[in-house]
Amino acid sequence: MPSRPRTLPEPPPTFAPFPDWARPRRAHDGPGEHVDDAEFIAGAALASLNPIARSDHPLGNLWRQRLALASAEVVVKLEGRTEDAATLRDHLYLTRMNDDPGPAGRALQAWRILGAASGLRVARWEEDLPTHLQLAASPSVSEAIKLAAVRASTARGSPVAAAAEVSASALRLTSSRPLALWLADAVLARQLNWRIPVPMLAAHLKRSSLRFASGAQCEPDAWRAACAIGYARAAAAAFDQYMDLGRRATRLLEVAPKLRGKDADQAVLALLCEDALAAQAGATTSDRSSRRLFERLVELGAVRELTGRATFRLYGL
Repeated sequence: MPSRPRTLPEPPPTFAPFPDWARPRRAHDGPGEHVDDAEFIAGAALASLNPIARSDHPLGNLWRQRLALASAEVVVKLEGRTEDAATLRDHLYLTRMNDDPGPAGRALQAWRILGAASGLRVARWEEDLPTHLQLAASPSVSEAIKLAAVRASTARGSPVAAAAEVSASALRLTSSRPLALWLADAVLARQLNWRIPVPMLAAHLKRSSLRFASGAQCEPDAWRAACAIGYARAAAAAFDQYMDLGRRATRLLEVAPKLRGKDADQAVLALLCEDALAAQAGATTSDRSSRRLFERLVELGAVRELTGRATFRLYGL
């Protein structure tokens, strides 16, 4: 009996190593960092990340979702909430379709929207962002978004300087840290001509640096330097994250031909594209067979169970 045809994607591409000298050292963490030096380091780091950000391999979607999860975890803590990454993931994946995932789940949704093609739809920012970021619509919010939309399409200065400028404006006008950090990443992506933004700054900007953006301690050069070092640190971490996911994806594709389930290839592709999956019935499989497939992948070292629970489990690379 001839074997059925397989529809597996190609392994993820390989990229040149991230240069060690472009990784910010502890010495770069102080407020006295010179803005030109900081932006030079950020430029080198972002240049190394650029080929990954431009890649169209399916793994890029999962990569951005993991970065969105890290960003959302930091942002909800900035807003005084206690949810960690695992809890945010649960809010999103264990909420039934069309049900409200709650404030924490909506925060994660906002950062996942940033890490999707819709994050660059500038014409929709003013209408959509207040909802995504749980902000009350107001003239100041509208003005901050309009300023960011204009700056996104203005080629003046470095992309990092543009991100720092729009985030400072948003903080000055609205005091909303989620809005400021969301707009910074979106504007950076527009300036770098990335087709899809990469959630970055929120997870790697020192919290103490926010005082330099606006208010009594406002220092524009210190804020630009802080954003630059934040982006350098974020680019290095994002690069490392992609390399780790690439190794995991390669392992998954190596064992995929051993899988015999009718929906096995679709499950493999979904695992390459999605942060987490629950075992559930597919087009030609039952809940039980889906659980067996994921358990087999865990045994083969190709997939991890992400929750540590005996029930309501989630699986992913």
